[in-house]
Amino acid sequence: MSSVSERDLWLAVSQIPSISPKWFYQLLESFGSLKKWWYASRAEVEWTAADLGPKRLSRLLKLKQEFDPEAIWAPLRREGVKVVTLLDENYPANLKTITDPPPVLYYHGDLSSTDELAVSIVGARRATQYGREVAQKLARDLARLGLTVISGLARGIDSAAHRGALAGKGRTLAVLGCGLNVIYPPENRRLYGQIAAQGAVLTEFPLDTAPRAQNFPRRNRIISGLSRALVVVEAATTSGSLITADLALEQGRDVFAVPGPITSPLSAGTNNLIFQGAKLARTAADVVEELGVIPEAKTAQSPAEPELTAAEKRVYACFAEGTASAHIDELVRQSRLTAQEVTAILMMLELKGLVRQLPGKIFFRVPWI
Repeated sequence: MSSVSERDLWLAVSQIPSISPKWFYQLLESFGSLKKWWYASRAEVEWTAADLGPKRLSRLLKLKQEFDPEAIWAPLRREGVKVVTLLDENYPANLKTITDPPPVLYYHGDLSSTDELAVSIVGARRATQYGREVAQKLARDLARLGLTVISGLARGIDSAAHRGALAGKGRTLAVLGCGLNVIYPPENRRLYGQIAAQGAVLTEFPLDTAPRAQNFPRRNRIISGLSRALVVVEAATTSGSLITADLALEQGRDVFAVPGPITSPLSAGTNNLIFQGAKLARTAADVVEELGVIPEAKTAQSPAEPELTAAEKRVYACFAEGTASAHIDELVRQSRLTAQEVTAILMMLELKGLVRQLPGKIFFRVPWI
Protein backbone atom coordinates (compact mmCIF):
# COMPACT_ATOMS: atom_id res chain seq x y z
CA MET A 1 0.00 0.00 0.00
CA SER A 2 2.12 2.84 -1.33
CA SER A 3 -0.29 5.62 -0.27
CA VAL A 4 0.04 4.91 3.45
CA SER A 5 1.20 7.95 5.42
CA GLU A 6 3.21 8.19 8.63
CA ARG A 7 0.28 9.98 10.28
CA ASP A 8 -2.16 7.19 9.27
CA LEU A 9 0.17 4.65 10.83
CA TRP A 10 0.52 6.64 14.05
CA LEU A 11 -3.25 6.64 14.36
CA ALA A 12 -3.59 2.92 13.60
CA VAL A 13 -0.77 1.68 15.84
CA SER A 14 -1.82 3.86 18.79
CA GLN A 15 -5.28 2.24 18.65
CA ILE A 16 -3.90 -1.24 19.38
CA PRO A 17 -4.98 -1.79 23.02
CA SER A 18 -1.69 -3.28 24.19
CA ILE A 19 0.46 -0.57 22.57
CA SER A 20 0.73 2.06 25.32
CA PRO A 21 2.78 5.23 24.67
CA LYS A 22 5.80 3.46 26.17
CA TRP A 23 5.65 0.62 23.63
CA PHE A 24 4.67 2.97 20.81
CA TYR A 25 7.83 5.01 21.25
CA GLN A 26 9.94 1.87 21.63
CA LEU A 27 8.65 0.65 18.26
CA LEU A 28 9.30 4.08 16.76
CA GLU A 29 12.84 4.15 18.15
CA SER A 30 13.56 0.64 16.87
CA PHE A 31 12.70 1.51 13.27
CA GLY A 32 13.15 5.29 13.11
CA SER A 33 9.66 5.76 11.66
CA LEU A 34 6.49 3.73 11.39
CA LYS A 35 6.81 3.77 7.60
CA LYS A 36 10.08 1.87 7.93
CA TRP A 37 8.30 -0.62 10.19
CA TRP A 38 5.49 -0.88 7.66
CA TYR A 39 7.81 -1.81 4.80
CA ALA A 40 10.01 -4.12 6.87
CA SER A 41 9.72 -7.85 6.34
CA ARG A 42 8.04 -10.08 8.90
CA ALA A 43 11.41 -11.52 9.90
CA GLU A 44 12.89 -8.03 10.32
CA VAL A 45 9.94 -6.92 12.46
CA GLU A 46 10.18 -9.99 14.67
CA TRP A 47 13.92 -9.48 15.10
CA THR A 48 14.01 -5.69 15.54
CA ALA A 49 10.94 -5.38 17.76
CA ALA A 50 11.41 -8.58 19.77
CA ASP A 51 11.41 -6.62 23.06
CA LEU A 52 7.72 -5.77 22.55
CA GLY A 53 6.80 -9.38 23.34
CA PRO A 54 4.91 -11.97 21.28
CA LYS A 55 1.39 -10.60 21.96
CA ARG A 56 2.20 -7.07 20.76
CA LEU A 57 4.22 -8.40 17.82
CA SER A 58 1.28 -10.57 16.77
CA ARG A 59 -1.09 -7.58 16.82
CA LEU A 60 1.37 -5.41 14.90
CA LEU A 61 1.79 -8.06 12.21
CA LYS A 62 -1.98 -8.49 12.01
CA LEU A 63 -2.34 -4.73 11.53
CA LYS A 64 0.09 -4.86 8.59
CA GLN A 65 -2.18 -7.42 6.93
CA GLU A 66 -5.52 -5.73 7.61
CA PHE A 67 -4.68 -2.01 7.66
CA ASP A 68 -7.26 0.20 5.93
CA PRO A 69 -6.88 3.97 6.47
CA GLU A 70 -10.50 4.62 5.50
CA ALA A 71 -11.72 2.22 8.19
CA ILE A 72 -9.69 4.21 10.74
CA TRP A 73 -10.84 7.66 9.68
CA ALA A 74 -14.51 7.04 8.79
CA PRO A 75 -15.81 6.64 12.39
CA LEU A 76 -13.92 9.77 13.44
CA ARG A 77 -15.51 11.79 10.65
CA ARG A 78 -18.97 10.49 11.57
CA GLU A 79 -18.49 11.64 15.17
CA GLY A 80 -16.97 14.99 14.16
CA VAL A 81 -13.74 14.10 15.96
CA LYS A 82 -10.55 16.05 15.28
CA VAL A 83 -7.13 14.42 15.58
CA VAL A 84 -3.72 15.83 16.46
CA THR A 85 -0.52 13.80 16.61
CA LEU A 86 2.89 14.58 18.03
CA LEU A 87 3.95 15.08 14.40
CA ASP A 88 1.60 18.08 14.04
CA GLU A 89 2.41 21.72 14.72
CA ASN A 90 -0.73 22.29 16.78
CA TYR A 91 0.05 19.51 19.27
CA PRO A 92 -0.14 21.11 22.77
CA ALA A 93 3.28 22.59 23.57
CA ASN A 94 3.22 21.80 27.30
CA LEU A 95 2.35 18.17 26.68
CA LYS A 96 5.37 17.69 24.42
CA THR A 97 7.67 18.13 27.41
CA ILE A 98 6.53 15.12 29.46
CA THR A 99 8.30 11.77 29.21
CA ASP A 100 5.42 9.84 27.62
CA PRO A 101 3.20 12.26 25.67
CA PRO A 102 0.22 10.64 23.95
CA PRO A 103 1.19 9.96 20.31
CA VAL A 104 -2.38 10.85 19.29
CA LEU A 105 -5.07 13.04 20.83
CA TYR A 106 -8.73 13.00 19.78
CA TYR A 107 -10.78 16.10 20.50
CA HIS A 108 -13.99 18.04 20.07
CA GLY A 109 -13.70 21.82 20.02
CA ASP A 110 -10.50 23.69 19.25
CA LEU A 111 -6.94 23.71 20.52
CA SER A 112 -5.16 27.05 20.81
CA SER A 113 -1.60 28.23 21.29
CA THR A 114 -2.95 30.28 24.23
CA ASP A 115 -3.53 26.99 26.09
CA GLU A 116 0.18 26.98 26.90
CA LEU A 117 -0.74 29.37 29.71
CA ALA A 118 -2.88 26.88 31.63
CA VAL A 119 -3.63 25.77 35.18
CA SER A 120 -5.17 22.43 36.12
CA ILE A 121 -7.68 22.25 38.95
CA VAL A 122 -8.50 18.83 40.44
CA GLY A 123 -10.02 17.40 43.57
CA ALA A 124 -12.60 15.18 45.20
CA ARG A 125 -15.57 13.81 43.31
CA ARG A 126 -17.71 13.92 46.45
CA ALA A 127 -16.71 17.48 47.15
CA THR A 128 -18.18 19.70 49.85
CA GLN A 129 -20.03 22.91 49.07
CA TYR A 130 -16.90 24.75 50.25
CA GLY A 131 -14.74 22.85 47.79
CA ARG A 132 -17.06 23.36 44.84
CA GLU A 133 -17.40 27.07 45.60
CA VAL A 134 -13.62 27.54 45.89
CA ALA A 135 -12.91 25.57 42.71
CA GLN A 136 -15.46 27.53 40.74
CA LYS A 137 -14.22 30.90 41.97
CA LEU A 138 -10.56 30.02 41.35
CA ALA A 139 -11.35 28.84 37.84
CA ARG A 140 -13.52 31.85 37.07
CA ASP A 141 -10.85 34.29 38.24
CA LEU A 142 -8.06 32.46 36.39
CA ALA A 143 -10.17 32.47 33.22
CA ARG A 144 -10.79 36.20 33.58
CA LEU A 145 -7.01 36.67 33.75
CA GLY A 146 -6.64 34.88 30.43
CA LEU A 147 -5.47 31.47 31.67
CA THR A 148 -6.90 28.22 30.33
CA VAL A 149 -8.40 25.99 33.03
CA ILE A 150 -7.89 22.23 32.69
CA SER A 151 -9.67 19.44 34.54
CA GLY A 152 -11.13 15.97 34.02
CA LEU A 153 -14.93 16.46 33.68
CA ALA A 154 -15.51 14.28 36.76
CA ARG A 155 -18.13 14.99 39.38
CA GLY A 156 -17.34 17.43 42.16
CA ILE A 157 -14.29 19.67 41.90
CA ASP A 158 -13.63 18.97 38.19
CA SER A 159 -17.13 20.00 37.14
CA ALA A 160 -17.02 23.09 39.37
CA ALA A 161 -13.70 24.13 37.80
CA HIS A 162 -15.04 23.80 34.27
CA ARG A 163 -18.19 25.76 35.17
CA GLY A 164 -16.12 28.49 36.76
CA ALA A 165 -13.98 28.89 33.64
CA LEU A 166 -17.11 29.02 31.47
CA ALA A 167 -18.62 31.67 33.77
CA GLY A 168 -15.38 33.64 33.47
CA LYS A 169 -15.72 33.58 29.66
CA GLY A 170 -12.37 31.82 29.35
CA ARG A 171 -11.07 28.66 27.76
CA THR A 172 -11.29 25.30 29.47
CA LEU A 173 -10.06 21.84 28.46
CA ALA A 174 -11.56 18.58 29.74
CA VAL A 175 -9.43 15.44 29.58
CA LEU A 176 -11.32 12.14 29.49
CA GLY A 177 -10.39 8.64 30.58
CA CYS A 178 -12.59 7.14 27.86
CA GLY A 179 -13.50 7.62 24.20
CA LEU A 180 -14.97 10.93 23.05
CA ASN A 181 -18.32 9.31 22.27
CA VAL A 182 -18.65 7.99 25.84
CA ILE A 183 -20.06 10.69 28.12
CA TYR A 184 -18.84 10.03 31.65
CA PRO A 185 -20.34 10.85 34.02
CA PRO A 186 -23.57 10.88 31.95
CA GLU A 187 -25.05 13.86 33.80
CA ASN A 188 -22.25 16.04 32.39
CA ARG A 189 -23.48 15.74 28.79
CA ARG A 190 -24.54 19.38 28.68
CA LEU A 191 -21.30 20.52 30.33
CA TYR A 192 -19.37 18.49 27.74
CA GLY A 193 -21.01 20.50 24.96
CA GLN A 194 -20.36 23.81 26.69
CA ILE A 195 -16.67 22.97 27.14
CA ALA A 196 -16.30 21.91 23.49
CA ALA A 197 -17.83 25.24 22.46
CA GLN A 198 -15.48 27.28 24.68
CA GLY A 199 -12.34 25.15 24.54
CA ALA A 200 -11.93 21.43 23.92
CA VAL A 201 -12.77 17.98 25.23
CA LEU A 202 -9.89 15.61 24.53
CA THR A 203 -8.59 12.12 25.14
CA GLU A 204 -5.87 9.73 24.06
CA PHE A 205 -8.32 6.82 24.00
CA PRO A 206 -10.04 5.70 20.76
CA LEU A 207 -13.78 5.89 20.23
CA ASP A 208 -15.93 3.49 22.26
CA THR A 209 -13.28 3.09 25.00
CA ALA A 210 -15.10 2.60 28.31
CA PRO A 211 -14.09 4.62 31.42
CA ARG A 212 -12.10 1.81 33.04
CA ALA A 213 -10.23 2.42 36.29
CA GLN A 214 -6.82 1.78 34.69
CA ASN A 215 -7.42 4.60 32.19
CA PHE A 216 -7.49 7.37 34.77
CA PRO A 217 -3.81 7.46 35.80
CA ARG A 218 -3.02 7.90 32.08
CA ARG A 219 -5.71 10.61 31.90
CA ASN A 220 -4.25 12.33 34.96
CA ARG A 221 -0.74 12.62 33.48
CA ILE A 222 -2.31 14.51 30.55
CA ILE A 223 -4.20 16.86 32.88
CA SER A 224 -0.98 17.82 34.66
CA GLY A 225 1.11 17.69 31.49
CA LEU A 226 -1.06 20.20 29.65
CA SER A 227 -0.63 22.81 32.38
CA ARG A 228 1.99 25.06 33.92
CA ALA A 229 0.65 24.43 37.42
CA LEU A 230 -1.74 22.12 39.26
CA VAL A 231 -4.14 23.18 42.04
CA VAL A 232 -5.64 20.53 44.32
CA VAL A 233 -8.78 21.90 45.96
CA GLU A 234 -10.07 19.02 48.08
CA ALA A 235 -8.62 15.51 48.51
CA ALA A 236 -8.75 12.74 51.05
CA THR A 237 -5.47 11.08 51.99
CA THR A 238 -6.11 8.27 49.47
CA SER A 239 -7.40 10.51 46.67
CA GLY A 240 -6.38 10.05 43.05
CA SER A 241 -5.82 13.80 42.98
CA LEU A 242 -2.72 13.27 45.11
CA ILE A 243 -1.41 10.89 42.43
CA THR A 244 -1.99 13.64 39.90
CA ALA A 245 -0.01 15.99 42.15
CA ASP A 246 2.88 13.49 42.19
CA LEU A 247 2.75 13.29 38.39
CA ALA A 248 2.81 17.08 38.19
CA LEU A 249 5.92 17.23 40.36
CA GLU A 250 7.63 14.59 38.19
CA GLN A 251 6.78 16.69 35.15
CA GLY A 252 8.29 19.82 36.70
CA ARG A 253 4.96 21.59 37.26
CA ASP A 254 4.21 23.83 40.22
CA VAL A 255 1.80 22.21 42.68
CA PHE A 256 -0.63 24.28 44.76
CA ALA A 257 -3.15 23.19 47.39
CA VAL A 258 -6.18 24.92 48.89
CA PRO A 259 -6.26 24.76 52.71
CA GLY A 260 -9.36 23.44 54.42
CA PRO A 261 -10.77 22.71 57.87
CA ILE A 262 -8.59 20.32 59.84
CA THR A 263 -11.75 18.47 60.86
CA SER A 264 -12.70 17.68 57.25
CA PRO A 265 -11.46 14.36 55.78
CA LEU A 266 -11.58 15.98 52.32
CA SER A 267 -9.07 18.59 53.44
CA ALA A 268 -6.62 16.11 54.93
CA GLY A 269 -4.89 15.51 51.60
CA THR A 270 -4.57 19.16 50.66
CA ASN A 271 -3.42 20.20 54.13
CA ASN A 272 -0.78 17.45 53.99
CA LEU A 273 0.38 18.72 50.59
CA ILE A 274 0.90 22.19 52.07
CA PHE A 275 2.74 20.69 55.06
CA GLN A 276 5.00 18.81 52.61
CA GLY A 277 5.85 21.96 50.66
CA ALA A 278 3.09 22.54 48.13
CA LYS A 279 2.35 26.20 47.49
CA LEU A 280 -0.65 27.74 49.22
CA ALA A 281 -3.54 28.67 46.93
CA ARG A 282 -6.09 30.98 48.50
CA THR A 283 -6.94 33.01 45.41
CA ALA A 284 -6.12 33.09 41.71
CA ALA A 285 -3.57 35.81 42.51
CA ASP A 286 -1.53 33.31 44.55
CA VAL A 287 -1.20 31.11 41.46
CA VAL A 288 -0.49 33.70 38.78
CA GLU A 289 1.95 35.64 40.95
CA GLU A 290 3.97 32.48 41.58
CA LEU A 291 3.99 31.70 37.87
CA GLY A 292 4.84 35.29 37.00
CA VAL A 293 2.52 35.27 34.00
CA ILE A 294 -0.15 37.86 34.76
CA PRO A 295 -1.34 39.26 31.39
CA GLU A 296 -1.17 43.04 31.78
CA ALA A 297 -4.02 43.87 29.43
CA LYS A 298 -6.46 41.67 31.29
CA THR A 299 -5.44 42.37 34.88
CA ALA A 300 -6.12 46.04 34.32
CA GLN A 301 -9.79 45.26 33.68
CA SER A 302 -12.35 44.66 36.39
CA PRO A 303 -14.86 41.91 35.73
CA ALA A 304 -18.13 43.24 34.36
CA GLU A 305 -21.18 42.90 36.55
CA PRO A 306 -23.57 40.29 35.11
CA GLU A 307 -26.55 41.71 33.26
CA LEU A 308 -29.67 40.98 35.29
CA THR A 309 -33.32 41.77 34.77
CA ALA A 310 -35.15 43.69 37.44
CA ALA A 311 -36.79 40.48 38.66
CA GLU A 312 -33.44 38.65 38.78
CA LYS A 313 -31.88 41.48 40.81
CA ARG A 314 -34.86 41.34 43.15
CA VAL A 315 -34.39 37.63 43.91
CA TYR A 316 -30.58 37.81 44.03
CA ALA A 317 -30.80 40.63 46.59
CA CYS A 318 -32.87 38.39 48.89
CA PHE A 319 -29.86 36.27 49.82
CA ALA A 320 -28.32 37.26 53.15
CA GLU A 321 -24.65 38.27 52.79
CA GLY A 322 -23.74 36.37 55.95
CA THR A 323 -25.16 32.93 55.16
CA ALA A 324 -25.37 33.35 51.35
CA SER A 325 -28.02 30.60 51.19
CA ALA A 326 -31.79 30.46 51.46
CA HIS A 327 -34.68 28.03 51.02
CA ILE A 328 -36.87 28.69 47.99
CA ASP A 329 -39.86 29.41 50.27
CA GLU A 330 -37.89 32.19 51.96
CA LEU A 331 -36.97 33.67 48.58
CA VAL A 332 -40.64 33.62 47.55
CA ARG A 333 -41.62 35.35 50.79
CA GLN A 334 -38.93 38.03 50.57
CA SER A 335 -39.27 38.76 46.86
CA ARG A 336 -43.09 38.78 46.96
CA LEU A 337 -43.13 36.90 43.66
CA THR A 338 -44.93 33.65 42.94
CA ALA A 339 -43.19 30.32 43.47
CA GLN A 340 -43.31 29.71 39.72
CA GLU A 341 -41.68 33.06 38.98
CA VAL A 342 -38.94 32.52 41.58
CA THR A 343 -38.22 29.02 40.26
CA ALA A 344 -37.77 30.37 36.71
CA ILE A 345 -35.57 33.24 37.94
CA LEU A 346 -33.37 30.88 39.97
CA MET A 347 -32.85 28.77 36.87
CA MET A 348 -31.62 31.85 34.98
CA LEU A 349 -29.38 32.91 37.87
CA GLU A 350 -27.89 29.41 37.94
CA LEU A 351 -27.19 29.57 34.21
CA LYS A 352 -25.41 32.89 34.81
CA GLY A 353 -23.27 31.29 37.52
CA LEU A 354 -24.75 33.35 40.34
CA VAL A 355 -26.55 30.67 42.36
CA ARG A 356 -26.18 26.94 42.94
CA GLN A 357 -28.90 24.58 44.10
CA LEU A 358 -28.30 22.44 47.16
CA PRO A 359 -30.38 19.46 48.34
CA GLY A 360 -33.74 20.31 49.89
CA LYS A 361 -34.52 23.26 47.56
CA ILE A 362 -31.88 25.40 49.23
CA PHE A 363 -30.01 27.81 46.96
CA PHE A 364 -26.50 29.10 47.50
CA ARG A 365 -25.54 32.62 46.41
CA VAL A 366 -22.30 32.81 44.40
CA PRO A 367 -20.73 36.30 44.51
CA TRP A 368 -19.95 37.70 41.04
CA ILE A 369 -16.66 39.29 42.22
